[in-house]
Amino acid sequence: MSHAAVGAPGTPRRYLHSLWLLSARDLKVRYSTSILGYLWSVLDPLVMSAIYWFVFTQVFNRDVGEEPYIIFLISALLPWVWFNASVSDFTRAFKKDARLVRSTAIPRSIWVNRIVLSKGIEYLFSLPVLVLFIVVNLFVELDPGRTVHVGWGVLWMPVAMLLQTVLLVGLGLLVAPLCVLFVDLERTTALILRAMFYATPIIYNVTDLPGIFQTLGAFNPLAGIMMLYRMPFFPDQWNPFTLTISVIMSLLILGLGIWTFRSLERPVLKEL
Repeated sequence: MSHAAVGAPGTPRRYLHSLWLLSARDLKVRYSTSILGYLWSVLDPLVMSAIYWFVFTQVFNRDVGEEPYIIFLISALLPWVWFNASVSDFTRAFKKDARLVRSTAIPRSIWVNRIVLSKGIEYLFSLPVLVLFIVVNLFVELDPGRTVHVGWGVLWMPVAMLLQTVLLVGLGLLVAPLCVLFVDLERTTALILRAMFYATPIIYNVTDLPGIFQTLGAFNPLAGIMMLYRMPFFPDQWNPFTLTISVIMSLLILGLGIWTFRSLERPVLKEL
């Protein structure tokens, strides 16, 4: 089979140009067809953060996470929205544009990568929410006991984005073709994402888990990624073991995704 399954040897410029056009189309459709437009990129994580902040600081006595808890939450919720939205869209990546997938000559992996890129741009669009709370925290004590300061750990955020991109591309190349061949996998993926939210250190730290669950939690590839996103504000989160596991698992998932995509490209095209 042609190597075009996962790339376009000799035509990287064409591939990148097509990738950008498709991603820009996704963003244009998302924002131009909605009254609130860009605000949805902000409202979703903001409302989620407000709910969890209220529940775990005002209703229950919380003994997990860091202070200020709202920044602890948002710094992980924003990349989670990127992850969750991407994986959800992977399940419909080929079905949604079946005619174009069949008829175009560009590598089919672009239908996965354009989701990762467009949702990643939406993540960048949502960062003002985090910046807003950091600025507010400088003047108002959002949670008793600590005022957060941005440190050298901010240099880890691009690394976190790169690692999350690797993980998402691998998952996309794995999930997208399987969902074409196995229809029930789309609903199964939605259930897995719900469970994965609570299995990912978003409302808590990996170190907050008891006993063996702390080790098991470190094997969630998102654990090390979330740690990196929090490094600018909570440098004591640093855990080389968790990061190493995330890097290894992300690369393994990417390799598995590439192999699966190459193996299933022809059956998928016949099914579409």
